[in-house]
Amino acid sequence: MRYDLYYWPMVQGRGEFVRLALEDAGAAYRDVARGASGMARLERFMGQTVRAPFAPPYLKAGKLVIGQTANILLYLGPRLGLAPKNEADQLWVHQLNLTIADWVVEAHDVHHPIGSGLYYEEQKREAKRRAADFLANRLPKFLGYFEAVLAKNPTRSGWLSGRRASTADLALFQMVAGLRYAFPRAMARREKRAPRVVALHDRVAARRGIAAYLASPRRIPFNAYGIFRHYSELDQ
Repeated sequence: MRYDLYYWPMVQGRGEFVRLALEDAGAAYRDVARGASGMARLERFMGQTVRAPFAPPYLKAGKLVIGQTANILLYLGPRLGLAPKNEADQLWVHQLNLTIADWVVEAHDVHHPIGSGLYYEEQKREAKRRAADFLANRLPKFLGYFEAVLAKNPTRSGWLSGRRASTADLALFQMVAGLRYAFPRAMARREKRAPRVVALHDRVAARRGIAAYLASPRRIPFNAYGIFRHYSELDQ
């Protein structure tokens, strides 16, 4: 199977969670919008499908068009060897990915608490208040939750579910990487209480496919346009 991934070409964003799964597995895929006339193809394709996705990312796999990050990972996981074998565990991994999707929204809304259609400079005061709450309350809560999930895995494998890495492990890696970029000072303090989460991040980074991807030009750098943005005044 050759996959076509449709996502914005200038940011990691939500598409990065899909890229990581494809890269880890060494899957054949095209990052369509980063190719020639890519943006036009992305926008044109959205209007042509009967079951049109609301927004990127979406994945074309044969005749299927699948939208929403967690939904794409639910499809890809078993096909890329990044999902457990039985249904209950697959749903558990999907649940973890949905929780990470909630976390992504909260991280984004730190710098855009009023509206995504406004510039950051138009909501700096509100963003500072939102950042204070996120870093004091929400960040520790999410880190603590995933730390507990890792501790409770009966296999003691260091992965979130069972003995093997899943799409949720790759997604948690991306969250840690993104939050370290956005809030380096806060994360240096907070992650000390989540050693299992940090260890998982390091294990994912060392996986052959991921390590090669991180060292390649295919990995778009974090920047001021993505979900994770660094503003020193918000890093409390």
